[in-house]
Amino acid sequence: MNKLKSLLVFFGLVVAFGASAQSQSDMRLNEILVVNTDDFQDDFGQQNGWFELFNTSYGTVEIGGCYLSNDRTNLTKYIIPKGDVNTKIKPRQHTLFWADSQPYRGTFHVNFKLNDSDTLFFVSSDGKTIIDYIAIPKQFATDSSLANVSYGRTEDGIGSNDGSGEGWAQMDRTSPSTNNSGVNNESKSMRMAKIDPHGLTLTITSMGTVFLALIILYFIFKYIGKFSVRQRQSKSDRSQTATSKPSVSVEDTTSEQIAAIAMALNLYRIENEAHDAESFMITMQHTDRTYSPWSSKIYTLRQTPQVKKSK
Repeated sequence: MNKLKSLLVFFGLVVAFGASAQSQSDMRLNEILVVNTDDFQDDFGQQNGWFELFNTSYGTVEIGGCYLSNDRTNLTKYIIPKGDVNTKIKPRQHTLFWADSQPYRGTFHVNFKLNDSDTLFFVSSDGKTIIDYIAIPKQFATDSSLANVSYGRTEDGIGSNDGSGEGWAQMDRTSPSTNNSGVNNESKSMRMAKIDPHGLTLTITSMGTVFLALIILYFIFKYIGKFSVRQRQSKSDRSQTATSKPSVSVEDTTSEQIAAIAMALNLYRIENEAHDAESFMITMQHTDRTYSPWSSKIYTLRQTPQVKKSK
């Protein structure tokens, strides 16, 4: 039983490690700034070189425990601390590291600089697997005209894994912790301001849309109301037809039926004229009998036998 539990725990650790490694492999070095004299400042108000990591996946990636280095012989030069909530990189998001050789300033300050580095490595938490690396162009460290000019992927996360092939270029302007593409593109609001500087076209379009919507709603409610009224009227007519009794027309009545109806009406009229009172009155007639038929006892007596004499 203990062996089975140990096996299950080991299997769970292997699966968890594999899933973590797989998600870490979705991270890419996205942009670097070697010399920073007049660009983005850190939380301490200082300007130093920086580089950016980008999560290419659609799931959150934990980079705590991974390594950063500028030395191929020492891939574990700087370990990204675990337990920092900011090391959980959300889907399609960026995170920024400062190459200032001041790691005591926080999680995102590494212990080396870029201006004296040839290559930048991002290494898996196993300390051996290189996930991504950039061969830093030497001119960015030596050419003063390239100060404050960054180097990165033209499309976030897309391009070769060594920084020297397709998909990499000198940026027209730096874009720390944001998308590399579209930084210099003219926004829709800027284009609209050029086309319609006084806002007249926008006003007419918006008001026209509102009035058109109101007209459409008016017709919709109007015809829905008419349809509802017709439905109720039709339902009422069907209900009255179902509950009404069939009538007999005069054309369908025969002469015998008419005569019978006339006689019944005549008898009803005579009956009403003969009696002023209601029909519950009874008329008693006098009888000439000296006995009351129901009290006579002669019917209960036996007849006396009579003897006939022969002649």
